[in-house]
Amino acid sequence: MKTVKIIIIALFSIVLGSNSFAQMHDHSKMDMSKTSSDSKMDMTAGKTETIKVSGNCDMCKASIEKAAKIDGVSKAEWSKKAKTLTATFDPAKTNIEAIGKKIAAVGYDNEKAKATDVAYNKLPSCCQYR
Repeated sequence: MKTVKIIIIALFSIVLGSNSFAQMHDHSKMDMSKTSSDSKMDMTAGKTETIKVSGNCDMCKASIEKAAKIDGVSKAEWSKKAKTLTATFDPAKTNIEAIGKKIAAVGYDNEKAKATDVAYNKLPSCCQYR
């Protein structure tokens, strides 16, 4: 019985000891220059602006957000309650005027562009706000 206890304790010690060594890593030898500059670039790469966009329902929300996601736009979120679109984009690739024109092209008036009657009339009846 004493031998069994010693074997179990020895196995237990080996398992715990190997797990603790598996977690050790020497970070002093890592090249941190790439990771820190990439993080800074991600935080400063986008510009966020908010514009008023007409709409009524969740279908409007889906259409407006889809239309706003042009090249250079990383995030677009329309608030049904506030009737505003908040867009985060790369100013080197696009601007809020281009986003507004794209939204107007699918039928939604906004403070940057007005939808044509043809585009507006193509909206589902629940989305028509005029």
